[in-house]
Amino acid sequence: MSADNSSQESYTYAKAGVDIDAGNALVKAIGPMVKATARPGATSELGGFGGFFDPKAAGYSDPLLVAANDGVGTKLKLAIDFDRHDTVGIDLVAMCVNDLIVQGAEPLFFLDYFATGKLENGIAERVVSGIADGCKQAGCALIGGETAEMPGMYAAGDYDLAGFCVGAVERGEQLTGEAVTPGQVLLGLASSGVHSNGFSLVRRLASDKGWKLDRPAVFDSDKLLIDTLIEPTRIYVKSLLPAIRGGKIAALAHITGGGLLENIPRVLPEGSHATVDADAWDQPRLMAFLQAQGNIEPAEMARTFNCGIGMVLAVEQDAVAALTAELEAAGETVFRIGEIGEGQRGCTVKGAAGTWSAKSDWEAAHLA
Repeated sequence: MSADNSSQESYTYAKAGVDIDAGNALVKAIGPMVKATARPGATSELGGFGGFFDPKAAGYSDPLLVAANDGVGTKLKLAIDFDRHDTVGIDLVAMCVNDLIVQGAEPLFFLDYFATGKLENGIAERVVSGIADGCKQAGCALIGGETAEMPGMYAAGDYDLAGFCVGAVERGEQLTGEAVTPGQVLLGLASSGVHSNGFSLVRRLASDKGWKLDRPAVFDSDKLLIDTLIEPTRIYVKSLLPAIRGGKIAALAHITGGGLLENIPRVLPEGSHATVDADAWDQPRLMAFLQAQGNIEPAEMARTFNCGIGMVLAVEQDAVAALTAELEAAGETVFRIGEIGEGQRGCTVKGAAGTWSAKSDWEAAHLA
């Protein structure tokens, strides 16, 4: 080391790859987006060390708090590679708030974590804009988050997302699955696409089969293939919350990783077995495309993708007609997809020959 300190370079955080000014500019830019998510109980102001929320101001008297966190998975890689940054924030919110609503909880506030090697404000703003959009769809406030610039941790242009959401439900009104009994009907709410699970398989197929993602999809010439894949996860909160508070739903299952087979048993009590009839709804063309491209067996479809059903409800027989009408009026597409019976806790998905390209009648089971 030279003894002549006067000739040594003066180091700064910016020279190390962290631009504090860019971070401050981002906070200023997203301020209006965050304020647009304000709701009773939250002010949605940025800049403090934490965010406050007042459950009493939100109308709760004796709330139980419910927390969830999640990410977007490798769907992010498609968004990054094809400059589709505007809607992955919706996915981030959806994966958290849909997990809260199945507990009967109303999402109250949301925080995000955005990490990258070099902060590019144009991209970060688009991502946060999607997060704010998702929060508005779910009725929750974006009260804070963290933007981390970490040189050397990520490849150029890459970033990662995580989301954290807290909801509330009045004590005694939470959905635990204890109200599920044999004889109840399973209703399925249509998904908006692949949602945010199964993308490691989607990306493997895209690579192995040489898909041209920037060209029209063979099953929908009005859309580019990338846009059918990147379609954001549907948020079911506002359509389901009135029915939950009205006591019309015994249980809800968010169909994420593990598909229909593994997610429905998560909300069943011991001695209850769910049976899903795959003939009860038309296989979405996107799902048929994925299955054909990968020569995927029906059982593998049922445990990997949502297969066109993003949320499953267990309801009493005599509530089906009225609840279906209520949900359809709220914008949902509803299918009667199965029933709850007696048996070992688990789920069976079955279909006839021809359903999901099966050569003969088939069924797949998962026991919890």
